Amino acid sequence: MPPGGYGWWYVDAISDCGRHGLTIIAFIGSVFSPFYKKSGRPDPQNHCALNVALYGPGARWTMTERGRGHVARDADTLQIGPSAVRWTGDALEIDIEEKDKRVGVPWQRRVAGKVRVYPEALNDRAFSLDPEGKHRWHCIAPRARIEVVMEKPGLNWKGSAYLDSNFGSESLEEGFRVWHWSRAHAKRDSVVCYEGIRRNGQAFASALRFGPDGVPHEEEALPPVAPLPNTLWQMERKTRADKGLASVIRTWEDAPFYARSTLATRLFGEPVVAVQESLDLDRFASPIVQLMLPYRMPRVA
Repeated sequence: MPPGGYGWWYVDAISDCGRHGLTIIAFIGSVFSPFYKKSGRPDPQNHCALNVALYGPGARWTMTERGRGHVARDADTLQIGPSAVRWTGDALEIDIEEKDKRVGVPWQRRVAGKVRVYPEALNDRAFSLDPEGKHRWHCIAPRARIEVVMEKPGLNWKGSAYLDSNFGSESLEEGFRVWHWSRAHAKRDSVVCYEGIRRNGQAFASALRFGPDGVPHEEEALPPVAPLPNTLWQMERKTRADKGLASVIRTWEDAPFYARSTLATRLFGEPVVAVQESLDLDRFASPIVQLMLPYRMPRVA
């Protein structure tokens, strides 16, 4: 991974009962780290973090950054502090031992447990998000099952999941101004919509349908844009949907530069529940937001 670069592996999931959700992101060269940005980004492995967000009953959020002395990795395993992500051959196992630790907050809540992600479809094709190939996205498992067994908080559930990864040789804000992303599971296919504006002002958009075999098919005719209400932080959100209609079920994350939500919508004739994200990198790079970030994502010395 070159200086200035990044890599992350992303999991999201919704419980079968619909009451719980989660996202887990393992970062090398943590793209949202104010410490990595301030350092000039010479050493991605010196800025790693496991972001764990639990939504619904027992909600937790943790993202503690650690340096290269607390990181180890090989072809199958990424160890970040006391937590680890490893591929076992048929599942992605995530051992979580973190704390909901924020600067200025007097209490720390332990976040500990094990998550297993079992892909139901695998895709071996990656996509470039820019003409120069500086940012690459790989939907590893468009459809998966998940088992969540948390010791702290005490949670135990199963559900549907999604797994992807992103890699880049420059910072996100050098490549993009904004982007909007969503994924949904239909009865047979999985659908991923990606669009945004690159730093040079060029717009891009795509809609991919993954069959049960995991093979992606790019749709020539994209569903219409479906505007969504702004968040409390006035983050603009939008997605793609049949007839341009979608509604927010729940806003999972509402930050000054980022929003994650679940949506009720229709795609290619089927009603679906989608996980949707919007990211504003001009907001992220602003001095005010950079001053706020260390309170949300502290670094272990």
